[in-house]
Amino acid sequence: MARHCERCGVDHFPRTDAAVIVAVLDAADRLLLGGKQEWGNRVSVLAGFVEAGESLEQAIHREIGEEVDISLSDLHYFGSQPWPFPRSLMVAFFGRALGTDINVDIQEIGHAEWYTRDELTAKLDAGELGLPGKSSVAARMIQAWRDGEAPI
Repeated sequence: MARHCERCGVDHFPRTDAAVIVAVLDAADRLLLGGKQEWGNRVSVLAGFVEAGESLEQAIHREIGEEVDISLSDLHYFGSQPWPFPRSLMVAFFGRALGTDINVDIQEIGHAEWYTRDELTAKLDAGELGLPGKSSVAARMIQAWRDGEAPI
């Protein structure tokens, strides 16, 4: 897609910003989920924008470090999702946490917690938590983990 300027003859291409989204698992196969205060009880895997000059992998390590102070290993590509507002492409990965101590930066996210499959199911069944919409890559990542099909 492009917009052609009839006056100057130049084609203008819309900008697409890359973002990463990461399902972080610990050694016990628990999933790290977090949320913002304005989301209410909804939680999701963690995400952030790729900065200029940064690889996807560098962005993952920086974002997870900034948001919850966790270091990662074993990054595995999962998929992607166009995210047209705000003109982004979400690139999804699974990663293995090197530790489990969470230090939440409340400027980045409001809260984060590790969940086993049983704990997450119980909180969902009780209406204590909500998840991202089913059409999102975040929902597909969480479901893959719940089904035992995470790529790590």
